[in-house]
Amino acid sequence: MAWVVDTCLLLDIALPDPTWMQRSATILATYLPEDLVVCPITTVELAPHFRGGYTDVYQFLDALGANYHQTWLEVDTRIAMQAWATYVQARRRERIAKRPIADILIGAFAQRFQGLLTRNPNDFRPWLPNLNIAEP
Repeated sequence: MAWVVDTCLLLDIALPDPTWMQRSATILATYLPEDLVVCPITTVELAPHFRGGYTDVYQFLDALGANYHQTWLEVDTRIAMQAWATYVQARRRERIAKRPIADILIGAFAQRFQGLLTRNPNDFRPWLPNLNIAEP
């Protein structure tokens, strides 16, 4: 079963980030035999680095061996709705730090797969406690 790759790991390689590039490349190489999947939200998040060029984004993902052809399903929406509602309630109660909706959407998508590869597990765990996460 495949692992979903968080945007941060891909940007670590694309930029390249001097602190994280090697660790991110290593975790992707480690999980590549189990298949790597990229959420449609991640392809959108990558676009600015590639000046909005979808061809460049897809070539980059192809070079990494990551599958970006998975579609967003209704089940992803339902999981994301529940996680976002939980986040908004907590934010109103506890005045927690603001998190982007993209993390919720990527995490919801990842629940359909083996799990999520990310270096930012705390962006996901509070809202998606059942999400399997692997870190570099």
